[in-house]
Formats: sequence, structure tokens, C-alpha cells
Amino acid sequence: MKNLDRYKDDLKKLISEGEDLILSMQFECYPEEFEEHFKDKSKDFDNLKKKRKSVKKYYQTWYSEALVLLTQLLPDRIADFKKLYEKPRTRKSIEHGNYVMEDYLQGLIVTRGPYKDKVVGPDSALNQLEQQFAILKSVEKRFESSLFDIKQITQAEIFDSELDSAKELNRKGFTRGAGAIAGVVLEKHLAQVCINHKIKIAKKNPSISDYNDKLKTLEVIEVKDWRKIQHLGDIRNLCDHNKEKEPTKEDGEDLIYGVEKLIKTLY
Repeated sequence: MKNLDRYKDDLKKLISEGEDLILSMQFECYPEEFEEHFKDKSKDFDNLKKKRKSVKKYYQTWYSEALVLLTQLLPDRIADFKKLYEKPRTRKSIEHGNYVMEDYLQGLIVTRGPYKDKVVGPDSALNQLEQQFAILKSVEKRFESSLFDIKQITQAEIFDSELDSAKELNRKGFTRGAGAIAGVVLEKHLAQVCINHKIKIAKKNPSISDYNDKLKTLEVIEVKDWRKIQHLGDIRNLCDHNKEKEPTKEDGEDLIYGVEKLIKTLY
């Protein structure tokens, strides 16, 4: 399957980059130890320097891409992954156990006493990055497990194909048909998002609006996203039900490309 192979390739790349980031962070935190370890291994040390990446420069990109992958393949661990990066809102004091990657990127060092004795510093975040890496790497086992549910990956391929068909119909002037197809994709995707978040809809045959309202109420999506989905739902209704006003090709494009973006960003 095309999407499954893409996810595997993305994971492989992120694991490799994660290994480089850990190595670079170890070097940044313990430069003297690294120099000592490699003093008789000049070739290895040269290779290390080539692989070194500035953690402050490359971490954010790695984190964002890893988060997207986890959202699709291991959503149950997203909160754990974020917790290792974000400063705790309830944190009253900064200690080794709650020093996070966000602190590291800001170079935060906590001292006390007249001699500015270090309490906690950047080296305390190394364990957090290693834990994030371990969470990401666990996706490998997910691929291998017989319990791995590939339904959503298969579904994503189907959605891509259906949206391609909708684009072709809209290009040829069949906007109502194109809108109907894109609307079905939107409705099915919102239904899957509710399943992912263990949200139950009491209504027997829920609509786009029902899913959208429920996701906003339970704070899965923000108000701005709710408005965008509402707008897409209005165009879908124009294509499906409103016989007095004819949808334009631009309406069709707004719906199709809006849905295409949504299914790749909301899980």
C-alpha cells in the first residue's frame, strides 16, 4: 500500500534523525567527556562531527514531523510525547524530573545560593529526548504486530483516490458530483476522528455538523477549525441539496482542497 510504505519511509528517516539529535545533544551537554572518549579515535570523532546537528536548529522540525506521524500511527502516545517537550502549566519549581525540551531549547539553567550552584540545566533534558525517541521507535513494533490495524491507512488511500476523482469531475464542470464525493470523504473522516478519540454520537445518522459540533464541544478542535469545517459542510449542502443556487467551480475547489488538507491534519 502506498501510504503504508510512505509511513515506513518517514519513520525510518525520523529514527535516523533522532539518533543524530541524541548524539548531538550528548556532545553539547558533555563536550569534555566526548573529547576524552574519542581522543584515540580520530576517525570516529571526525564522523561524529559530520553527523552533529545543532539541536536548537533541527529539533523543532524533527518534533513536528514525529508528532504528525504519531498522530496517525500511535495516537495513544501523543500526550506522553508532548509532555516531554512542553513546560508543565502547573510547574511551581524546576527540577531534574520536570525539565523539558522546551527548557533546553531556551538554554534554561536554574541556580541557587550566593555562589550560583547549578540545580538543573540543559543536561537534564537529555533523558526527555531519549524518551521521545523511544516512543517514536515503538512505532516500528506497531508495523510488525499482528494487532496493527491498517484500516485507517487503507482508508486514507481510498480518500486520496476519491478526491482525485472529485477534482477531475469539477475540472470538467460537474461540480455537484464533485462536491458530493468530497462531502462523503469529509463525513467519513470526521466519523473516524470521533472513533479515534472515543467520541460517541447519539444520533443514528449523524451529519458533518453533528461530528463537527461534538469535536468542538470536547475540545478536539478549536473554534477556527470548527468554522472551517462548517464552511466545507455548507458547500457540500449546496452541492447536494440546494437546487435553487448552482455551485461554482470555485466552490468545488474550496471544498475539495479544504477536505484534502483536513484529512492530512486532523486525526
